[in-house]
Amino acid sequence: MTRAFALDGLLRLRRLEQDEAAGSLAAANAGRHESAAREAAARAGLGESLATPDTLDALHGIAAARASARSMVAELGAVTLERQRRAEEAQQEYSAARRNTLSLEKLAARHAETVAGEELHAEQIVLDELAGTAWQRQAEGTQR
Repeated sequence: MTRAFALDGLLRLRRLEQDEAAGSLAAANAGRHESAAREAAARAGLGESLATPDTLDALHGIAAARASARSMVAELGAVTLERQRRAEEAQQEYSAARRNTLSLEKLAARHAETVAGEELHAEQIVLDELAGTAWQRQAEGTQR
């Protein structure tokens, strides 16, 4: 009977933590990309304004709209930076979770190799014993 890996429960927990960190990283990256796309679209819209005012009121309206758009672009830039920071934190958390899992996976692999070696050794002992018994019977049969 093979010996169970003593840290198998901890390894399962570490894998769950790694999966959770991977999900958080994916969500953070999606948010970062979405925010960057919105910011780029807002900047493009701000640069495409080709309106020519006919009156002073129209000029004031265009100026107010552009000021509002610039303010929105600045806010979107801040949101993008915050989401970038969150994505970097999520990447660090995922990397740490992966390192923790990887070290336990290496221990589990070494344990499996050790157990396999012990099983092969035990099997070899049985085979040697069988071969020795067969040789001894054969030697006794030739002496008679």
